[in-house]
Amino acid sequence: MKTLLFFESGAQSVPQITAWHLADLGEYLGKQKLYERQAPQKLKALKEHAIIESVVSSNRIEGVNVAPARVKEVVFGRAHLRDRDEEEVRGYRKALELLHTKSNALAVSENTIRALHRLARGGIGDAGGYKSRDSEIIERYPNGRERIRFKTVPARETPRYMKMLIKAWQNCIKERWTHPLLALGAFNLDFLCVHPFRDGNGRVSRLLMLLQCYHLGYEVGRYISLERIIEENKQRYYETLEQSSKGWHDGKHDPWPYLNFVLSILKTAYKEFEERAGATVSPRGSKTEMVHHAIYAIDREFTVADIEKKCPAVSRDMIRTVLKSMQKAGKVECIGRGPGALWRKKDNTSKRG
Repeated sequence: MKTLLFFESGAQSVPQITAWHLADLGEYLGKQKLYERQAPQKLKALKEHAIIESVVSSNRIEGVNVAPARVKEVVFGRAHLRDRDEEEVRGYRKALELLHTKSNALAVSENTIRALHRLARGGIGDAGGYKSRDSEIIERYPNGRERIRFKTVPARETPRYMKMLIKAWQNCIKERWTHPLLALGAFNLDFLCVHPFRDGNGRVSRLLMLLQCYHLGYEVGRYISLERIIEENKQRYYETLEQSSKGWHDGKHDPWPYLNFVLSILKTAYKEFEERAGATVSPRGSKTEMVHHAIYAIDREFTVADIEKKCPAVSRDMIRTVLKSMQKAGKVECIGRGPGALWRKKDNTSKRG
């Protein structure tokens, strides 16, 4: 709530770049319903892909991984789960399903936050319970060195801080302290600084971001995975979070780096949504289109595994089929042999056409 209260007086000026982000997002919001009416079948396919990407990326940011061949079965199937990682991945999918089907009935409350954590953690151990011990955000380097990046709110203070955070959110939205999207970013930053759970805070913060977006009418997260875009910009995510959390306990922090990051994630999602939903007729299947989009978005040489990471809903065989088709059309070329062979776009396809 330290960041939300930053806007309580209404006297804070908004940086120019932030105002530009908000104006762009306002335009995208105006186009949203048009795309939803024009391309319902395409959006249905995008929804399924977004769920898989969100589940995989949000967990992968936290070091929770599932073998590519198991992704679709773990996310949508009923197969026996093999390990703790698969339990958490399926749990996150259940949390997303709750948001997508009942967002209007879910208030931003402690009960909702605990329920989302319980689902995302697979309902095991301390799932749904606030941390019982103090915790610190520690950064570990390859050489074994460690440093404390941030000291979170003490465990004994966590329940009180969470009540204050929820109250500040409610008042901010009701009394219009600032633009609702700035309130969303501020809440997200405050939540991560409170760090109410022993583990799973990042995942819950992203689920709450989706829920608040839906409450505010920004539906892009249903069709384009915000979690995947955050993962693709993970270094910037951690950089801006650290920049904006310095001085948070004293209310002397600079929230704008992180707030602008959140707005940029939403803008990137809407830009992709416009590209993929703007054309009402597609000459190729949705999975082929996903692979094409991933390839065109890469600005370097790549492997099949790189595309597989960006398209968890698409099988490796399908990716190879698309690459061979593009190779035959002279759009890409393969360098080397074997599973780790590099691919690159030909000069005449450096831009989407």
